[in-house]
Amino acid sequence: MTGQPFHHGNLRAVLLEQAEVMLREGGLDGLSLRELARQAGVSHGAPRSHFVDRQALLDALAERGFARLTEEVRVALRGRAPLRTRFGRVAQAYVGFAIDDAALMELMFAAKTSERPGPARDAAEGLFGVLDEAMGPADADDSAGSRDQFKLMFGATMQGIAALVASRRISRPQGEALVDEATDMLLESRLGARAVSRR
Repeated sequence: MTGQPFHHGNLRAVLLEQAEVMLREGGLDGLSLRELARQAGVSHGAPRSHFVDRQALLDALAERGFARLTEEVRVALRGRAPLRTRFGRVAQAYVGFAIDDAALMELMFAAKTSERPGPARDAAEGLFGVLDEAMGPADADDSAGSRDQFKLMFGATMQGIAALVASRRISRPQGEALVDEATDMLLESRLGARAVSRR
C-alpha cells in the first residue's frame, strides 16, 4: 500500500486497511503507529491525528472487525430457509472469518472482554444481536439465560474449530465438516431446545 495516493478525508480508512494487512502478516506484536505510518507511506505523526495511541488503533480495528463479521452473518441469514440451514450458513460464515482473519478475531474478542466501554464493545453487542435474531423469537421467560448461554457456546465452539484450522491441526474441509456436525449437536442439545425458537 506504500505510495498509494489518498485524500486527507480517507486517511483513517487507509490506515485501518494497512493495519489489518500488518496484523494478518505479522500478528499483534508487529503493529505500531510508527510502523503503520511507514507502511502506509505517511509521516510518522500522521496516524496520531486519528488514533491517540496504539490502543485506540487496536480498538478501532476490533470495531471494524465486528462490523464486518456482523455484515457477513447478516448476508448468511438472507432469504427464507429452515432453521438448520440458516444456522449452518451463519456457522460457516463465522468460522470462515475466524480462519481467514485469526489475529483480528483474537483482537476483537480481547477488546470485547475489556473493562473499557466503547465502540468495540458496542459493535460486539451488535454481532450477538444478529445471532439472537437468527435464533427466532425469544420466550417471554428466559430466567436461566438460555439464549445468552447458547450464543456463548456457539461462539466458543466455532472459534475452537477455526483455531484448529488456522493452526493447521486439521484441514479446512475437515473444519467445515466439523462445523456442520457441531451445528447439529448444538441445535439438538437440551440447551438448544430451550434457547432456539422452533416456530
